[in-house]
Amino acid sequence: MRPVAAALAPLTRRLVYPARATRVSPAGTTLHLTVTGTPLRGWEVNPGRRRGLVYFGGNGESVQHLRPELERRFPDHTCYLLAYRGYGASAGRPSERALVGDALALVDHVATRHPDAPVDVIGRSLGSGVAVQVAVRRPVERLVLVTPFDSLYAVARDLVPRLPMRRLLHDHFDSAAVADRLGAEVLVLRAGRDTLVRPDRTTSLLAALPGRPRVVELPDADHSDLVEDPTYWRSIAEFLHP
Repeated sequence: MRPVAAALAPLTRRLVYPARATRVSPAGTTLHLTVTGTPLRGWEVNPGRRRGLVYFGGNGESVQHLRPELERRFPDHTCYLLAYRGYGASAGRPSERALVGDALALVDHVATRHPDAPVDVIGRSLGSGVAVQVAVRRPVERLVLVTPFDSLYAVARDLVPRLPMRRLLHDHFDSAAVADRLGAEVLVLRAGRDTLVRPDRTTSLLAALPGRPRVVELPDADHSDLVEDPTYWRSIAEFLHP
């Protein structure tokens, strides 16, 4: 099985990090950060606001498309959209270690820009795994997790149970393993028809979270279209503006 795993590993990596489809020119980016010598680029929305909001996107998400929505929905936040390594106009190669390290550097950067208010964080799908790792290491006040999972390994095992996923996946994003260390208020949004992050994966994470996180069920939504449900942005805005 090991030769098979070795042959499939590059394909698995491309499925986890389909960065190529998100690539854009650096022209027009307004957020520049260099981490471990790697230039990362993105967008800053509503500059100059008192509070900072960081968004970590899904594994194939082009985060720049969110700029108009964030500008409208969160007028009291300066929102930070930094493309993952290898995504958008950012250099480098994505991995769990790199993405979490970059995310920590971004949150530290945002905290210095907003010294009078705590940082809020949104993480969607793969970004939920990044967001949890950040929120257990930094003082995040409000944490929004969209279609989150207990671990990426468990998601992959659900989807392809016959493959040796422990050998194929180098990055596990094990949110459940660290969830009990979270001190932030948590909002979870889950899609009732999600066939990618199946209900058991979110249920398992919820069981690991401390306290009583708020949960918004979108029963008619799937993994990709839940943002089209009117409840989606409204519930996030209400949570971030209590």
